[in-house]
Amino acid sequence: MTLVKTHRQLIDEANALITTIPTAEAIALHGRDDMVFVDIRDVRELEREGMIPGAFHAPRGMLEFWVDPTSPYYKEVFGQAKRFVFYCQSAWRSALATRAVQDMGLAPVAHVEGGFKAWKDSGGPVGPKPEHRKG
Repeated sequence: MTLVKTHRQLIDEANALITTIPTAEAIALHGRDDMVFVDIRDVRELEREGMIPGAFHAPRGMLEFWVDPTSPYYKEVFGQAKRFVFYCQSAWRSALATRAVQDMGLAPVAHVEGGFKAWKDSGGPVGPKPEHRKG
């Protein structure tokens, strides 16, 4: 099979079109009322490694459905007038996710450089996965 584009090409294209927040800056922004950190990792990753305290969990596979107000799966958190900062483990999925929601019209959006791994390695706060909550 010959691919038209590789995963790396898709990530590079997304990164060229989206805002990437350096890890230290993202840590400094954590806790502000005008920010929503959005964890798009799989629930098993959250259970194993924890997550950024106060982050909203939106699994990557459901993200576009949760962002779209015409979808029966819409989550009101995405209707807030806030800045949405997406992250995954290594900033690959979050780059693609940020581009997708930006293309849908969600704004302002960005993602964390280096993902959750860089966040943890830089001393960013980490808490346990919260119990299921509606958004």
